[in-house]
Amino acid sequence: MNIELFDFNLPDELIAQTPLLDREASRLMVLDKDTGEIRHEASFRNVISYLKAGDCLVLNDTRVLPARLYGTKIDTGAKVEVLLLKQLEGDNWETLVKPAKRMKEGTVITFGDGRLKAKCIGTSEYGGRIVEFSYEGIFYEVLETLGEMPLPPYIREQLDDQDRYQTVYARERGSAAAPTAGLHFTEKLLEDIKAKGVHIAFITLHVGLGTFRPVSTDTIEEHEMHAEFYQMTEGTAKQLNEVKANGGRIITVGTTSTRTLETIASMHNGKFVEQSGWTNIFIYPGYEFKGIDGMITNFHLPKSTLIMLISALAGRENVLKAYREAVNQKYRFFSFGDAMLIIEGSNRQ
Repeated sequence: MNIELFDFNLPDELIAQTPLLDREASRLMVLDKDTGEIRHEASFRNVISYLKAGDCLVLNDTRVLPARLYGTKIDTGAKVEVLLLKQLEGDNWETLVKPAKRMKEGTVITFGDGRLKAKCIGTSEYGGRIVEFSYEGIFYEVLETLGEMPLPPYIREQLDDQDRYQTVYARERGSAAAPTAGLHFTEKLLEDIKAKGVHIAFITLHVGLGTFRPVSTDTIEEHEMHAEFYQMTEGTAKQLNEVKANGGRIITVGTTSTRTLETIASMHNGKFVEQSGWTNIFIYPGYEFKGIDGMITNFHLPKSTLIMLISALAGRENVLKAYREAVNQKYRFFSFGDAMLIIEGSNRQ
C-alpha cells in the first residue's frame, strides 16, 4: 500500500504550538467509523455525551521524563545535547546525541555543574549512543532538576508549564513523549465520566521517539516500528474482559492505548491477560481489530503511522474526508491540538 494514499494538505499554521489553558476547551470531532458521518462539538467536555454506562475508557498512565539534557564535554567544553530514549539496565540508557560525532566511546559529558555525568560506552542499533550515568542521590530527582520536556520536532514554541505536557493521571515514569490524546482530560471530567457509569482502566506504554519517526519507505508494509515497553495488570485485564462480556464498549484514549490492547488481544484470541513486554505492532488498513470498539485521538500529520492506524479503524476514505473537513474548519492538529472520537454511531447517549 503506497504511503501517498495517506497524504493530505495540512497548512503549517494548523499545527498547534502551545496548549490551551483549559484542557477541556479543545474542540471535538465525532466520526462514525462505519458510515463516515461527522459531528462537531465546541468543547471536548461533550465527549461524555457519547459514552454510556457499561463502557470502559482505557488510559495510558505513562509519565514523560524531562529527557532532554544540555551538557558539555569534560575534555573540550563543547556543547552537547542528549535525549534519553530508553533505560537499558541500571544507569545505562540508550540516547540520541547532537552532534553525534562528538560522542565517541569513552567521552564524558557533564550536566549541571557536575551533578550528573554521562560516559559513552557504545552505540545502539539505530545510531544512538549508549551512556552510563553517574550522580549522587536519586537519578529521577536529579533529572527533574536538569532536564527539559522533549517536545516533538514540529513544536517550536517553549513550554512555560512542563506539567501541561503530562496527563493529569500520569504516574509511571518512562516516556520520551506524552500520550497526547489524554491531555484533554481533567480530573473533574474523569470523575463525571465515572459518575455516568463508565469504567476507567489504566495500562502503561512508554512512548518512544519512534512515534515521530516518518515513514521513509515507498510502501507502508516495508516500514518497521520501534519497539516500546507496555504493561497490563491483572486487575485491568479482568476489568476489560468483564466489560466485553457484559456488552460494554472498550474505547481507548490514544494510539498508545490502542496498540497495547491490540497487542495483547491479538495474542490471546480477543481476551486480555496480565502481561508486559515490548511491542512493535504496526496497525494499518486491512488490520482486524480484536480488542477495541472505539478510540479518542488527536489529529495527526500526513503520511504518519498514526493516521494509518486510525484509517484501519474508520476506513481511509472516511478519515481523509474528516481530515479535509478538519482543515476547512481550522481544527488544531497534533500534540496540543483538538480531538477526534471514532466510534460506531455518532449520536449522543
